[in-house]
Amino acid sequence: MTTTPTAPSHVTDSATEWLRRRLGRTVVLAYLLATLAPGPGLWLRHPHPLPLGTGHQLPLHTAPILLGLVLLAAGLQVPVRALSRLLRHPRALLAGLALHLAVPLTIVPLVAVVLRHSPDTDGGSGLITAMILIVAMPVAAGATVWTGKGQGDQPTMVALVLASTLLSPLTIPFTVQALTPLLSGGYADSLTAAGDSLSSGFALTGVVLPCAAGVLCRLFLPGSWLRRLLTWVVPTALVGSLVLTYANASGALSSFLAHPRPLLLIAALTVAAAVCALSFVIGRLAARALRLDAPTASSLTLACGMNNSSASAVLLTTALPDKPHLLLPVLAYGLLQKTAANQVVRIRPQPPACPAALP
Repeated sequence: MTTTPTAPSHVTDSATEWLRRRLGRTVVLAYLLATLAPGPGLWLRHPHPLPLGTGHQLPLHTAPILLGLVLLAAGLQVPVRALSRLLRHPRALLAGLALHLAVPLTIVPLVAVVLRHSPDTDGGSGLITAMILIVAMPVAAGATVWTGKGQGDQPTMVALVLASTLLSPLTIPFTVQALTPLLSGGYADSLTAAGDSLSSGFALTGVVLPCAAGVLCRLFLPGSWLRRLLTWVVPTALVGSLVLTYANASGALSSFLAHPRPLLLIAALTVAAAVCALSFVIGRLAARALRLDAPTASSLTLACGMNNSSASAVLLTTALPDKPHLLLPVLAYGLLQKTAANQVVRIRPQPPACPAALP
């Protein structure tokens, strides 16, 4: 017997669909808000102590909480049977992981050759350092949001996020070590230290656990509880992803607005656009070569082009605290990858909306 959706469920479903259709524009608005009013975003980036009954305080970090919410929602929307089929037929998963590792080793050297002929005093090493830290990162958790917007293959996308994150303690040092010969001055040592600082603890607590929690909830919760949870968590996670975008943009733009450098901004946009475009193009060509179906091809393309720019910003700030201007290419890439993702998911016609099948 079918049940009639309750009024709150209908309202939240409509709000979720409305936001998904306008996700690209709302991301641009988040960046614009970060430019005009970065104060709240900077406040969100700082830890906020939560008083405990014993007189101690627990520092709460907004960014990991929002990231966990996005991944929890992604896990909740993954049909468990589809995920198990993916593990039995892992061609798309293995291809995505291979491309995610190979693309940086192909693109960054080409960009470095071009930058050596630039008038930059360090031969473009600063911009190259920022690009290496971006492309070496795992697949961005936010890619699951765009996959949902475009009715893509969510099991493949979630599996790529999880697998690339679990492998990141091995792949990041490998990528960094392979690309550090492109750098001059002290950038090589700083970059190596930054790559080593990304421990497996971040991968486990920041990505794997919230996503696994969502999958387990979908597997074990009764159907009525799961529908109720999806009704509220999915739209909240969409809003959370926009708040996270705004907070990250506020941190990068504040230093630039204090000391504007127009030429650096142009260079950052140019380099980020080149790396981002090449990454998405390679992903699209690989999907066609593998003759993947449209949803899986969309997810593979997003996995090639979307990297965890939030983690890149944190590592860059830690490795080079005296060079906050290098956050500009990270910010530019973050915006460009979301813009490109919006185009990727718009390529496919949207099928009629229907309730997700429960496991």
